[in-house]
Amino acid sequence: MAKTARAYLDTCALTGLFDQASHARISLEAQAVEEFFALVFRERAKWVSSEVIEAEILNNPDSNTRSRTFQLLHAASERIVLSETAFHRAEILEKLGYGAFDALHLACAEQASVDVLLTTDDRFIRQVHRGLGTPAVRVENPVNWMKKSMP
Repeated sequence: MAKTARAYLDTCALTGLFDQASHARISLEAQAVEEFFALVFRERAKWVSSEVIEAEILNNPDSNTRSRTFQLLHAASERIVLSETAFHRAEILEKLGYGAFDALHLACAEQASVDVLLTTDDRFIRQVHRGLGTPAVRVENPVNWMKKSMP
């Protein structure tokens, strides 16, 4: 039996489920995240969330998106509380050029030792793929990850 994948989804991957799918890419990304949640509900994948995701959701000005995204949190199998070490790691990542929340998400994913951090943020993906800060977890777009990793 294959190992159950443990994934951390950043907030843009989650809120993308509720974006207007006016572009094919947005629609494909939302579909990939929906497929990931189908795997979670069938216990073929585990979703690791965090207090950082909760804080970022609270910053969303759209009350409907905030509410709907918070409802997803019950599906998480784990909730990461940022350790002091991870917080310092996030500070270093931010000084290297990551956005504040991207740095915190990456630090949480590393703290949790997930298999992958899923994001729809191209800049974040490029920074990780360049090795900026020597990330300890893989960061992928959900569409690409679903194609490569899940049967």
